[in-house]
Amino acid sequence: MNFQVTVLKVLVSYPDGFAVMEDIKRDMAILATSGRDWAERTKRLAARVPDLDIFSQGLIERMNGGWRVTDKGRAVLEIMEVRPAPAPPMPSIASVRRMRKRSLRQRDAIRRRQATAS
Repeated sequence: MNFQVTVLKVLVSYPDGFAVMEDIKRDMAILATSGRDWAERTKRLAARVPDLDIFSQGLIERMNGGWRVTDKGRAVLEIMEVRPAPAPPMPSIASVRRMRKRSLRQRDAIRRRQATAS
């Protein structure tokens, strides 16, 4: 489980993005024991922002016995959660064959024109 990503996710789930330390610890313990899915998800999210440091980058602030996610923290989390665009579909074998045949026909037509022009 990635600690920093989990902190961001926990804080955005609270009204105004603020939670006291007891609540943060409780929620993190629940997520840490929830299975591999959460650990893998936070690892993938963290990989999208490899230099993530929620404290020094001002993504959260300490206040009144707890932490609050900043607007910058929310923005970084949104960036992490954006799914990459799917790769364009690969052409089917049939369409590749059609393109190849069309290319060969065009090449042959050019050669015939060149031969008759000489």
